[in-house]
Amino acid sequence: MRILIVTNVFRSHLLAQTALGWALRTAGHEVFLAGPPDLAQDMASTGLPAVTIGGELRIDEKLAAAGPHYAQLPPADPRGQRTGRSVQTDFGWGDPHAELADFIGGTRAAMFPDDAVEDLVDLALRWRPDLVITDPTCFPAMVAARVAGAACARQLFAVDRIGQLREACRNQPGPADPLREWLEPVLARHGFGFDESIAVGQWTISPLPAWIPHYPGVHYVPMRRIPFNGPSLVPDWVLDPPARRRVCLTLGLAHRQAAVDGTAPVAELLDAVAELDAEVIATFDARQLGSAKVPDNVRTVDFVPLNALLPSCSALVHEGGSGAFAGALEHGVPQVIVPQDFTVEKWLGPLSIAEGVEARGAGVYAANAGKLTAEILRQSLKLVLEDPSYTANAARLRTEVRAMPTPNDLVPVLEKLTEAHRPGS
Repeated sequence: MRILIVTNVFRSHLLAQTALGWALRTAGHEVFLAGPPDLAQDMASTGLPAVTIGGELRIDEKLAAAGPHYAQLPPADPRGQRTGRSVQTDFGWGDPHAELADFIGGTRAAMFPDDAVEDLVDLALRWRPDLVITDPTCFPAMVAARVAGAACARQLFAVDRIGQLREACRNQPGPADPLREWLEPVLARHGFGFDESIAVGQWTISPLPAWIPHYPGVHYVPMRRIPFNGPSLVPDWVLDPPARRRVCLTLGLAHRQAAVDGTAPVAELLDAVAELDAEVIATFDARQLGSAKVPDNVRTVDFVPLNALLPSCSALVHEGGSGAFAGALEHGVPQVIVPQDFTVEKWLGPLSIAEGVEARGAGVYAANAGKLTAEILRQSLKLVLEDPSYTANAARLRTEVRAMPTPNDLVPVLEKLTEAHRPGS
């Protein structure tokens, strides 16, 4: 088969797709990556052949210009505003149609201007893939698949945010569908019509535990996520057993290069661990650290691959990012989660992750980033470090995750689904 994998502008999303790309390639299939020029070097570093579509997106500049909230939307988390802890079910509670329009409009403006859409459709027509696998934000990839006669599947990065919103909109009739308004004219130019598969694919590869919410009307196919941190060197000290408990603090990489607000304040994180009887590894760069005082028990490092670090850790503090979450599950590490407040990013996965991990006794949902204090984090960390049930439950989740089908296991499933869903098969 020929498989086209379409990624968005964020490196973390590309890394989440890489293991499946290589599983397909080593099974003998042809694989191509497609993404914006901003990601060209990162796509090349995966070792898979890649092509760019559209012009540079300069997403860092767009993120830096965005405010911490969308003022035009109704309050999205009434419970979170009162308690400091939002919940995923409050996403779009006031007006899911406004939330959907904002999501689609933002995706179109930030990631898929018209030139990128046309390039992607042209690529599919020229290369003629049998299957297109796309990040859930890359809606034009479903159009390209339809026009080229390919099957099309999404690969989730975290929670199925579009599945949640479209289910809410079906249950609450409202204005016209913004996704249809955007992409139906493109389909019509090639003689095709719009249907729901343009939103959610013909099936959806879900690298998430079964306890992360899934939504009606979507065909989910489970797959174990194999954490991949990209090409990197492991510092020598990572290989040495720590002299005492080791704790990792990370805020992820997706927004690090843009001067954006919304993640937990670094000064509060460092203050919280200052008196902790543990070796703390803080993966913060110079901008994040700023003038914050670094305690004696903290080692700061710009980057260290979590795959190498987490096996030696007793706890991980993170913002609910998909990569950190996957690494913690893979290595059975208890988690303390502080969902970020940047725009609507907390709805992309951090809230579902925080709620699910806490409900299973494998970690603590400390607070939304804007409500976090050093004392809240200190008590959360003490809880997961001193109560052995958290380590035991994290080990149980590791066993569950490792029982999921690997990308290699999924290849024959994808072959059968492609044969069943390709037009004319």
